[in-house]
Amino acid sequence: MSLMRIDDLFHFEKGSLQSSKCTEGEFDFITASSEWKTHNEYTHDCEALVFAAAASGSLGRTHYVNGKFIASDLCFIITPKNQNELPIDLKFYHMIFNEFKDDIVKNTKAGTSKEAIGLKAFGNYKLPYFDIDKQVEAKIQFVNMQESKVELNIELTHQLDLIKQLRQAFLREAMQGKLLTPVTSSGVEKQETGHDLLAKIKAEKAQLIAAKKLKKEKELPPITEDEIPFEIPEHWAWCRLGEICSIKGGKRVPNGYKLLKEPTPYIYIRVSDMKNGTISDNDLHYIDKYVYHGIKQYTIGKDDIYMTIVGGTIGKCGLVPEKFDNMNLTENAAKITPILVDKKFLWKCLDSPFCQSQFIDKTKQVGVQKMALNRFSSSFIPLPPLHEQEQIVAKLEELLAFCDGLEESIKESQGYNEKLLQQVLREALKGEKTEIHA
Repeated sequence: MSLMRIDDLFHFEKGSLQSSKCTEGEFDFITASSEWKTHNEYTHDCEALVFAAAASGSLGRTHYVNGKFIASDLCFIITPKNQNELPIDLKFYHMIFNEFKDDIVKNTKAGTSKEAIGLKAFGNYKLPYFDIDKQVEAKIQFVNMQESKVELNIELTHQLDLIKQLRQAFLREAMQGKLLTPVTSSGVEKQETGHDLLAKIKAEKAQLIAAKKLKKEKELPPITEDEIPFEIPEHWAWCRLGEICSIKGGKRVPNGYKLLKEPTPYIYIRVSDMKNGTISDNDLHYIDKYVYHGIKQYTIGKDDIYMTIVGGTIGKCGLVPEKFDNMNLTENAAKITPILVDKKFLWKCLDSPFCQSQFIDKTKQVGVQKMALNRFSSSFIPLPPLHEQEQIVAKLEELLAFCDGLEESIKESQGYNEKLLQQVLREALKGEKTEIHA
């Protein structure tokens, strides 16, 4: 192995086509992006590497191509310079360029606001050169390992999908009362039933309306026998979501007002902050006190559940961490305040395939991208007595934690699979990479 400058090993030139001038056609149009496009003309018909030299998000990405193609003007087209004296296997050097990507970019890029790599700096960079037999041997090992990696990734992806289905099955069984040991009739008589709880909730709601803590709403229609979607335990009750909670929408900020990145006491919670059943603080936005006083009644609290009601995220729900208590809520979400119902149980119920399918159907029925709160509140909910709600939550947390462990194990296997693929190349380099810019 020896170190040689790129311009001693390769010819390279800038691509010629701007993406904006691309016309879809039969030939490959290779850009800095991971996805190729097509064009109606080609400039090269050969085996080559295409290196992204002027696209900040993709700087250093290298493609291998063999055939008729045209390349973006943000890329370099790389071909062997002297196949007689310095033979090159381009598939092997595709691996080399990708392995050295970060180091190439670090030592050749220029510019601040818009980084790019110049032809001269690129040509001066030194890469390891191996005998052609070594190149071919490493390439064959790498290709064989890559095929094994693909097969294993397919299987691991399938396993992740099975875990997703298992989570949904647990939620589905929870809503049908199948996670708990059946209760005998004599046992039910001694304890509160779902029907008893529903009566208490209605009484509590009436008191809140009388005290003007809740606004009186149009009475929801009773659920008929024909509407019941599946069997639940006899001591449970069917109800509509709006019967067991308060549902209120958020509020948009005034037209022309931009949310602030600089922290203020008033966080404005957006749909993009609602992730993985909680609220993320990675990219918070704020409002000032003047805007807050105009929309201060549209907040969400630590005792609420959030639910997105717009676009492709309809039905996404989760709990509100205490740090976001009484913060302002976007108009693209609703807050759900349970009344005498376990908050975690209601969240899991809303997140179940049964409820999620209702939300999607209700949106499709009216052909809109935003779900009206009154349609939302008419959704069916199975209601167990409170003590069983708590038992169901405990059992679900145990089962879903088991799923989390399985998923983490599979993702670790995926990472190990990726590392095995790179080991072939590291064996070929035999540690020389660390010496290149020592």
